[in-house]
Amino acid sequence: MPKQHPILIASVLAALHASFSYSQEPNSDNASITYPASYFAEFEAVSVNDMLNRIPGIALALDGNQVPSLGNNDRGLGAESQILINGKRLAGKANEAREQLDRIPANQVDYIEIVRGTSGDLDVRNSGQLVNIVLFETQSSTSISAELGATYFHDGTLEPIGSVSYSGQRDKLNYLLSANVSSGYEYQESQELSVLADGRFNETRQFDRVREQSNYTINSNLVYQFTDADRVSFNALYGQNDPDAKLLRVITDLKITPQSQVFEREELPGISNNWEIGGDYEHNFSGGAKYKILAVVNEKNNDSLRERYAANVIGQAEIKNLFIDTESRYRERIVRTSYAWNLNAAQALELGIEGSQTIQNSSLKLGARTPAPPSSEHGGLSPVFVPNAVSQVEEMRYEGFAVHNWQINSRMSLESSLLYEMSEIEQSGDVSKSRDFDFVKPKLDFRFDISRSFQLRMSAEKDVSQLSFADFSAGVNNQDEDQDTVAGNPELEQEQTWRYNINLDYRLPNDAGVLNSRLFYYDVSNSIGRVDVSPNPQTLLSTNGNVGDGKVFGLYLNASIRLGFIDLPGAVITAGLNLEDAYIYDPLIGEKRTIIPFDRGNYRIGFRHDVSAMNLSYGFTYQDGIGGVGGTGGNRVRYDIDNVLFYGMGKIRTDLTAFVEKVGYRNFTYRLELSNGLDSERCFERKRYNGRIIDRDLREIEFSCNSTGAQVLFKVRSTF
Repeated sequence: MPKQHPILIASVLAALHASFSYSQEPNSDNASITYPASYFAEFEAVSVNDMLNRIPGIALALDGNQVPSLGNNDRGLGAESQILINGKRLAGKANEAREQLDRIPANQVDYIEIVRGTSGDLDVRNSGQLVNIVLFETQSSTSISAELGATYFHDGTLEPIGSVSYSGQRDKLNYLLSANVSSGYEYQESQELSVLADGRFNETRQFDRVREQSNYTINSNLVYQFTDADRVSFNALYGQNDPDAKLLRVITDLKITPQSQVFEREELPGISNNWEIGGDYEHNFSGGAKYKILAVVNEKNNDSLRERYAANVIGQAEIKNLFIDTESRYRERIVRTSYAWNLNAAQALELGIEGSQTIQNSSLKLGARTPAPPSSEHGGLSPVFVPNAVSQVEEMRYEGFAVHNWQINSRMSLESSLLYEMSEIEQSGDVSKSRDFDFVKPKLDFRFDISRSFQLRMSAEKDVSQLSFADFSAGVNNQDEDQDTVAGNPELEQEQTWRYNINLDYRLPNDAGVLNSRLFYYDVSNSIGRVDVSPNPQTLLSTNGNVGDGKVFGLYLNASIRLGFIDLPGAVITAGLNLEDAYIYDPLIGEKRTIIPFDRGNYRIGFRHDVSAMNLSYGFTYQDGIGGVGGTGGNRVRYDIDNVLFYGMGKIRTDLTAFVEKVGYRNFTYRLELSNGLDSERCFERKRYNGRIIDRDLREIEFSCNSTGAQVLFKVRSTF
């Protein structure tokens, strides 16, 4: 698809905004939109996901804030969630409601509500829009949903997939038990050409990498309403996906005649599993007050091994020249409790506290062929000393919060919150260090219903990123073959950002679609990037550190339009255009650079047609990034102490997906999906320098591309 398509999409979005700006208001009494079960009857929906797919603009609600955040904000629970079941969030973190949408049968749903407002009655804070799935209240019901299928990969591999779930209600107990297996198989082909600074060819590298991975998940959710005022819920999750892989690399030296080759083979076994147990209790007082307590315990384990063997001819004796063994164990223990009550008919207040303990254990062993004595613990190679290779990082964090909701009038609401966070991060092992942090995080969220269909939302908030504990200790570098490990930084501090958003959301009359625009500005301080920690000029070394302050600007335009005006009411076209600009002055390179994860932007267009008379649905989605590889026109750039990597794409890769789905006899649904239909390549350009990058002494340029090929999935599912 030509790169001028973003201009076309922007024109379409502007025209759609203009075309519907004078449309009549929808028949609703407030900013929330309700879709009863009868709305979906003609579609023969099997699961909640089938129902959601028929709602125009649902992706905007499911994607929440939509704008990416800086840093890692995954620790703890927080108070935001986009999916509610019967007005409640699930008592989990990894096991959250969005993962359950394919497992809840459509015949259990009373109605689906898109909540656009904010209120003290909500079980969570509404960061944008909420999807509330309300189930029927029945004395006794059970349902079994099953899905079987397979994925075909471009190298001829066929991998099975499947899931089964058992759900229902008995008296005051709701339950959902499910098991799922999916494929994480990947066959990747890569080609790289290296050119020296004077223009001479240096070498080529080609490799094939096969990852044999199957993902297994078992989870359960139980909710018991033992009185009208008391509710308790539990959930549990276990997952495993051992990502074993193998790689064959061919390196051809182009500087000599005849050319010489080296064949490298890598064995990459891995072990990965996670589990989670969560529960919550809620009591509603007669005066309308509410008390809640929620607790979650989880753990993630990831162990990987990399052993590399080299030979001059395939099949001849190999020489082992690299051994890297990494182990990681991540644990969380979280408790969150709050008390909420109505100050008067228009105002509500919630006070609470969240406490969490987070522990990250990591270790790294590096072995290489050196004159030093070999070690069996390092794969029979010589141990290589890696600073800060064994580490335990523990954080004790406490967060007090107050949330005030004020319904100013029938069309205006204001939610204000104040959070105070205190934490202690202690590192032990090869490095011993303890640090204390405290932050005040205010937020204002104002919403104005200009009409029943047109809503303005403005927000301002202070955000503090949560540090990635993996950055505290040495780790594996998966982005650069010339650098096996990366250093850790026990001095790392949190990024802090003031975020300002203006959002306009317009729902067209008669369920004709949604138009949405979002303008945002971020003021970033203490941004994290690569910093120079070289012990001497001969030994260059970098690590993640705090580099300075920056700015982020963005404009997102989205449209989801039902084509009833051309007599295709079952067809919906979607379009989106995201424009971003982010920069920071980086002392490592002595100039401004972009801020990851923000890119130049991306665009997408999609089409879906539900032919109810035939119980048939089909559609496609195309997306692409803005900007090519290299220079200021590139979509994403990552700098290091002695090299710079230009990405051909950032958050969004060039992709074409398509599907066709048919509901047949006895409510069996047959679905055929195509992903990466254009077999798009991910291309990179890396410039390496003699000495530090700031000296601009270019050594070589590497041009590389890799692809994983198209995938075709076929599955059959039904509810019994």
